[in-house]
Amino acid sequence: MVLELKNITKNFGGISALTDVSFQINEGEIFGLIGPNGAGKTTLFNVITNMFPPTSGEIKFLGDKISGLKPHKITDKGICRTFQNIRLFSQMSVLENVLVGSHCRSKSGVINSVLRTKAQRKEETNSLEAASELLELVGLSMFQDTIAENLAYGQQRRLEIARALASNPKLLLLDEPAAGMNETETESLFDLIKKVQKRGVTVLLIEHDMPFVMKLCDRITVLNFGKKLAEGTPAEIQSNQEVIEAYLGAEEDDEIA
Repeated sequence: MVLELKNITKNFGGISALTDVSFQINEGEIFGLIGPNGAGKTTLFNVITNMFPPTSGEIKFLGDKISGLKPHKITDKGICRTFQNIRLFSQMSVLENVLVGSHCRSKSGVINSVLRTKAQRKEETNSLEAASELLELVGLSMFQDTIAENLAYGQQRRLEIARALASNPKLLLLDEPAAGMNETETESLFDLIKKVQKRGVTVLLIEHDMPFVMKLCDRITVLNFGKKLAEGTPAEIQSNQEVIEAYLGAEEDDEIA
């Protein structure tokens, strides 16, 4: 088990954004989190990464309690995320954006960097090689010197994933990675996430593209009004009448492609 949420509740004043949400994600899974707008999905991501501390409940990562840790400590543990809205360093190059992602794993301090010690130079070389390999993975190696804001939208999404992977996460959180993509870009994203899975990275994603989710994910949890409505395989979710009525908006005998 990689991630375990136990009875997570998050209140904002008198409003309950999440109520007693519990689920577990196993190593190597691609796990989907779906639900209507306002269901609490992104809030849950923010709670996992402690951008918003939970009001109550417990989060464990690889068996260790992480609820209450500062966000950078959670990254150190091996959790990294992308955001619903692209948050690249727009005036930096593609390569520089990926190198920023690897900074949390750097061991050279200020003195070593100023003196350009042998250890620092070796670490820099290793970081450059790792960043180049990630750009190859996401199909952006030919754009490494391009300023990030000059990339096409789908390419910027891929760069965000490469930057997240540069922190060497064990768990990658993707917040609507297919949002705004055309069909070709979405198919390419599907292949990329599968490659990420093959690298041994567990994936938790929020997504509104139902055919994409149903094809990609091993298991899915459905949120509705901040509460867990259902959990299961894609086939089980598609046939769950409560999910159909609350979110999918289809007749019971309709089939999701």
